[in-house]
Amino acid sequence: MDGNGRWAQKRFLPRVAGHRQGVEAVRTLLRSAAKHGVTHLTVFAFSSENWKRPQDEVSYLMELFFKALREEIQKLHENGIRFRAIGDLPALAPEIQKLIADAEALTRNNVTQTFNVAVNYGGRWDIEQAVARASAAGDAANFEKHLAFADQPDPDLFIRTGGERRISNFLLWQMAYTELYFTDVLWPDFGEAEFDAAVVWFANRERRFGQTGEQVRGDVGLRETVKV
Repeated sequence: MDGNGRWAQKRFLPRVAGHRQGVEAVRTLLRSAAKHGVTHLTVFAFSSENWKRPQDEVSYLMELFFKALREEIQKLHENGIRFRAIGDLPALAPEIQKLIADAEALTRNNVTQTFNVAVNYGGRWDIEQAVARASAAGDAANFEKHLAFADQPDPDLFIRTGGERRISNFLLWQMAYTELYFTDVLWPDFGEAEFDAAVVWFANRERRFGQTGEQVRGDVGLRETVKV
């Protein structure tokens, strides 16, 4: 969700105003994803590298995350959405850790949709902690089950807003075959129409997973028959 700060600066507003508007965009995203039948949705709220930002901005982001989760968790629950926080959570403030634990417990049995918020998350951290856990358990052969998203499907579509063309340490292991969609739209302006456009783009991709296009389309057998 890139571009909050630039969105604010273009309007001669403080960067925090962009982050506030970014929360509204997340609400729109949840509605749009539900409309398209998306069962698992993950937003990259705060990376392990974001601690390098100015301290006042980091503090505000943490306050905003706490406030948004406290206000929205009951609505998520009422809509059958399961909330998950993914990342190095022990590094967060105790009150945030407790709120996360309470939110996950409240929504644990919901099945309409899983909404993951990656907070203090990094793809390299995820791989490193999975290796450490697998090694400690003598379970190197089952390394993948120790990843943060082990109980969820790999993502089909990755969307990055704000004009950057990189994944920035997000889901490095899980995105081996994910379709990557980049848009210049800044995150606070990423509404339902923009999400619809990303879904249409995705629907027109041919996903081969190492196979040929003919195999995916199911016309290999026909061509072989014609050759015979």
